[in-house]
Amino acid sequence: MQPDSDITLMTTRDLVQTLLDGEPPKPEVSEVGRVEEVGDGIAIVTGLGRALADEMLEFASGVSGIVFDLEPGRLGVVLLGPSQNITMGEDVRRTGRVVSVPVGPALLGRVVDALGRPRDQEGPLEATDHAPVEAEAPDILSRRAVSRPLATGLKAVDAAVPVGLGQRELIIGDRQTGKTSIAVDTILNQKGTDVICIYCAIGQRGDAVAKVIGAVQDGGMMARTVIITAGDEDAPGLAYIAPYAAMSVAESFAAQGRDVLVVMDDLTHHARTYRELSLLLRRPPGREAFPGDIFYVHARLLERAGQFSEGRGSITALPVVETQAENLSAYIPTNLISITDGQIYLSPKLVRTNQFPAVDLGVSVSRVGGKAQASAFRAVAGNLRVTLSQFEELEEFARFGTRLDEDTRARLARGAAMRNALRQAERDPMAANEQLAVLIAAIEGLLDGMDEAQAGSAMQSIRAAIRRDDQGLAKTIRDNQKLDDDVRAQIIAMARDALADMGQGDGADA
Repeated sequence: MQPDSDITLMTTRDLVQTLLDGEPPKPEVSEVGRVEEVGDGIAIVTGLGRALADEMLEFASGVSGIVFDLEPGRLGVVLLGPSQNITMGEDVRRTGRVVSVPVGPALLGRVVDALGRPRDQEGPLEATDHAPVEAEAPDILSRRAVSRPLATGLKAVDAAVPVGLGQRELIIGDRQTGKTSIAVDTILNQKGTDVICIYCAIGQRGDAVAKVIGAVQDGGMMARTVIITAGDEDAPGLAYIAPYAAMSVAESFAAQGRDVLVVMDDLTHHARTYRELSLLLRRPPGREAFPGDIFYVHARLLERAGQFSEGRGSITALPVVETQAENLSAYIPTNLISITDGQIYLSPKLVRTNQFPAVDLGVSVSRVGGKAQASAFRAVAGNLRVTLSQFEELEEFARFGTRLDEDTRARLARGAAMRNALRQAERDPMAANEQLAVLIAAIEGLLDGMDEAQAGSAMQSIRAAIRRDDQGLAKTIRDNQKLDDDVRAQIIAMARDALADMGQGDGADA
């Protein structure tokens, strides 16, 4: 099909001036298509036979779109604006460029949409550089092994499911289990580091995003954080490109040697948006009506994260995915589990027992973070997992009311103390030395016999004591040294003194 053409004629004055300058007139030719069909977030366009895949198109109504499907005589276009503004038969023009997003330091502290347009009240964005939202993932030779820890400030994660800089760690769980809280607390814990944080909200309600922005501001991290939002009230096309835009912004900082943390909240909404657009464009549906390339959609996104070679920084990805009725074997969760380097699973059963963060250590795993974990934590992590797994088995057995011997009762008390030690308030990330001090005290039995309230007060006392007198623990962690017996003994003595001062000496010795 031959494209229609609009020829913009020169005015008489311009023509005379051009002839005087000795240059022949050059008419400007542009391809113009027509809208044949409009749907919810998509449009069918004809008359643009030379358009390219992923090219930006401009509609006469001011809405832009992306060429998604190339078919004989027609184009499937994903809209990046409200489809209600588009009318049948209106003109569509090619732009000759792909979708790009502003990048660079100008975005720090700002709230923008997936195209980099400001969503806050801070005025226009003064960004000079742009980058396409789609980019090839770095090759193997451009990467290095993950070897540096990314501290989340959460005992249950840093001790048992550690995350390294450049890792892709999935946060997975049912609704209302605290997935976003873990991501936000991780962002807040980067306050004493040079890590740049990017929070990408996909399909989230406006009030939920506002809470995240408020928490980041209250935690003093807004100056080093970029918020990219594509809410449920926005066009589906914006939700589709939002995580890619976030990754492009992260790549611009990583190219300057910076470490970047990217939170994608969440990819379940992203997959549903892609399914919606694909079905409207009449792509063949596959399992659960998702298109056949849904795995590739997320794989090419998350493969852009990693620890890069000398002179470049790292991109750590924390994608979030929602499960239904604890079904980890659903299509999208299994896809993302296979793409990422481990998962932090949040259990609704733990939520019902008031265990926050509700990290299920039996299902959670970090495939590379152990190599990036501080040596001092490794000595604690093994005992933590074994003690909790034995405790859970004994707890199930003890519910039958069987009489228990002294050893079994002691193991139950130690397991309950360890579970209490992993409790942590929201928006209260802990320094590594405070985490270790609390966990060592629990492993040594100093928290045995305490209820939840007593254990909470005891942990606060131990944290205050370690802040007053570090006992060399912070240096041990910083230098990545093993936790020697002398430092461990000093930590235990310090914890005993702290508990004795608060009147818990008897309970600690029980």
